[in-house]
Amino acid sequence: MKTLDDLKALREKLKEDIRVRKNDGIKIIIGMGTCGIAAGAREIMSTILDEIATRNLQNVQVQQTGCIGMCEQEVLVDVIRPGEDRITYGKVDVNDAKRIVAEHVVNGRIVEDKVIGKIKQD
Repeated sequence: MKTLDDLKALREKLKEDIRVRKNDGIKIIIGMGTCGIAAGAREIMSTILDEIATRNLQNVQVQQTGCIGMCEQEVLVDVIRPGEDRITYGKVDVNDAKRIVAEHVVNGRIVEDKVIGKIKQD
């Protein structure tokens, strides 16, 4: 950094990074424990990130989590839309991941054939 403009540019970039982390929009959480990774979670994460970028979705935050003890259901993907139930999808493959983004994240329609759990949101 050599100028005040460089410092201002860095500040704006960091503010954007913080905004993304505090996103009050849709959250997608992918199980990335060793069981999830063995089942293909890295490919699912990549697919979901690509779908979000392709669709230019600005209000979606993607997070990862460790194992939650449902290894037989991996790859696990949770979708949390503001004001709606938290939906957990199981045995998600690449095609399912694309469907989940298109149907649930974009259009608000739950992909019922992949749902393994719902948690009421208050």
